[in-house]
Amino acid sequence: MRVAAIDCGTNSIRLLIADIEGNNLREVIRTMEIVRLGQGVDETGAFHPDAITRTLAALDGFAREITKRGVEKIRFCATSATRDATNRHLFIDGVRERLGIEPEVISGDEEARLSFIGAIQDLNPSDGPFLVVDIGGGSTEFVFGTTAVESAKSVNIGCVRMSERHFKSNPVTHEEIELARSDIQAAIAVAGAVVPIMEAKTLIAVAGTATTVAAAALNLAEYDRYAIHLARISAAHVHDVASMLAGMNRNQRAALGYMHPGRVDVIAAGALVLSEIMKATGASHFVASETDILDGVARSIAQ
Repeated sequence: MRVAAIDCGTNSIRLLIADIEGNNLREVIRTMEIVRLGQGVDETGAFHPDAITRTLAALDGFAREITKRGVEKIRFCATSATRDATNRHLFIDGVRERLGIEPEVISGDEEARLSFIGAIQDLNPSDGPFLVVDIGGGSTEFVFGTTAVESAKSVNIGCVRMSERHFKSNPVTHEEIELARSDIQAAIAVAGAVVPIMEAKTLIAVAGTATTVAAAALNLAEYDRYAIHLARISAAHVHDVASMLAGMNRNQRAALGYMHPGRVDVIAAGALVLSEIMKATGASHFVASETDILDGVARSIAQ
């Protein structure tokens, strides 16, 4: 079966078209646009009109690709920003018009489950139990389990939310970093009350913040998803990269060969989230995974 999975987060919207037979997933096309749908949601509680326009424009391109590739089934999952926005109906109506399906505003628990399914697909169960950490734009999911989710918690710390709330300077100040750090630590403590974050054998980090930190730690000249996937990145490297990114101004971050233009403004906050997670879990390293919620959504369609 040929399926299309769409993951619409706070910072990016992504499309995976894949052929699925049994447990086998064969990627046909995987693409992403940084649309910053969550622009201002943390402050105003509503989508900015420009953010809706950007996101629906990206979706127009996805719709053309879906038609061209002969997709049989589509699942569209929207996450943190859409859960929080009071005017989400404007966005949902636009999706329905373009794809002819009902978009799902999934819960944090469902987001966690789908992230876990996608993240562990290339790992051996003997490396479990796993803690999968999905650092998004608006929220971060903590998911614990070996072959299935045993516990999960979604908390409202993400790279966009933390950037908008705390990082006003260029480069950010020590005071801004410490305020963000306190916010992040409090949220990790909330997650840790539900999820045994220190008991995993393997910490897996997924999504753009984690893979960009991995690219920096690996000192890649440009972004290479094949070099990044399943790379083991030490806690010391994560802390060093977080400090480096926080110490740079916007132009310096933009000049990094592996940096996606849409992550320039939010990567310092995202890296700080990951750094604090490494400290809180006591993990010596994390495994970077290029398979994530998008793969989980694709697999869920064929079930």
